[in-house]
Amino acid sequence: MRLVPVSVSAVAVAWALAWCLGTPVTVSAQAVTAEATPADCSKVWVGREAEFEQFLRTAAVERFDDIPVGVTKPKRAYFKPGGLAESAAWKPLRPGIHGGFWDSYKAEIAAYELDKLLGLQMVPPAVERTLEREEGALVLWIERVKTWRPEENLEGPDAYTWMKEVVRRKMFDNLISNGDRNRGNLLYDSQFHLILIDHSRALTTSKDMPTTLTRLDKVLWERMDALTYEQLEPALGPWIGKREIRAILARRDKMREEVKQLLAKASQYAVFLR
Repeated sequence: MRLVPVSVSAVAVAWALAWCLGTPVTVSAQAVTAEATPADCSKVWVGREAEFEQFLRTAAVERFDDIPVGVTKPKRAYFKPGGLAESAAWKPLRPGIHGGFWDSYKAEIAAYELDKLLGLQMVPPAVERTLEREEGALVLWIERVKTWRPEENLEGPDAYTWMKEVVRRKMFDNLISNGDRNRGNLLYDSQFHLILIDHSRALTTSKDMPTTLTRLDKVLWERMDALTYEQLEPALGPWIGKREIRAILARRDKMREEVKQLLAKASQYAVFLR
């Protein structure tokens, strides 16, 4: 065990460690107690979102490297050593048609903001920034992860928990109409946490949903079901338009009808993961 002096950031770090470790954390007036950070914990931003967002907005970038994969030609931006992160993905993708598809760096930020609203904790922090006289999205680069092909028979040490991860990913992709999910933007770490990246083609006005759901995560569905325009507009309005926000709710309504149909055929215990 290790002791960390109490502060707002220390408490946030402790809860983030607890999330990664799956173990309880004790917070007292004198100290915050937590197990040592596992070297393979990938979701370093959980509980520290504002801190990472500020870092991404202000940290000095030393150099850019080309990323050999990705049709939108992102780059990897490296920060000066000693900060919260080593690097980030730089995506100065202006809103418009690219290669026959609508792409926008702003959708990357909107996906992250929606993830925060839902408490999903799968989309890494993304902020708007101007670098080399270009506006774009700077997205935290996630370390110690592998790519995953959805067709692979991957379960992890806890098959039920992994199933919930997969179901939550499908629910989110349906909500944002993301039909571009593939092994290049579907990551997992050694603790079988799913991390979702590359959302530049999502959050359009399309009503299409890429996946037919047979089960849902109950907690996440309740949050999705409660979404309103008044809740979404302040968070997403800077990044996507009113029609795109209404399309989120239209897709949610389609999901709601699917849930009703599932519940008409089976009990809630068969439909909802808890």
